[in-house]
Amino acid sequence: MVPPSAVVEKSVKLTVFSDQAAVRAVQDQILEEIAHFGFDHQSHFAIKLALEEALINAMKHGNKWDPKKKVHIEYKVSSTRLEVIVEDEGPGFMRDDVPDPTLDENIEKCSGRGILLIEAYMNNVHWSRGGRRLHMIKNNEPDSSS
Repeated sequence: MVPPSAVVEKSVKLTVFSDQAAVRAVQDQILEEIAHFGFDHQSHFAIKLALEEALINAMKHGNKWDPKKKVHIEYKVSSTRLEVIVEDEGPGFMRDDVPDPTLDENIEKCSGRGILLIEAYMNNVHWSRGGRRLHMIKNNEPDSSS
């Protein structure tokens, strides 16, 4: 058996139903993994926020909270980066059609900031499969506050 300290990368595939408890469980699992691989506080915060937004968006906007529809998650983590893929079973969307929440006409709307936050906090974000699949990458960068 290989000791945990010798593991240089871990890949996991998960499938969960559209349920808020699943959001927390997946988020906790991935956050535990990045802690194991030495991600700093700033990366931890960014990943936590992006994961929550991605998973909630997949369940709420993609799957419409349909309890029969699933969200498929894949992640790969190492000491240098985290890659996460979140894919829902909904109809998809066009990223360019999502209104900019920073524009005056959208600033007071209660939704629409999740995608902006994901794109701001992750190093690389790519939408595919008609908007149903989100691939995001966060590099493990040194914490400048320490």
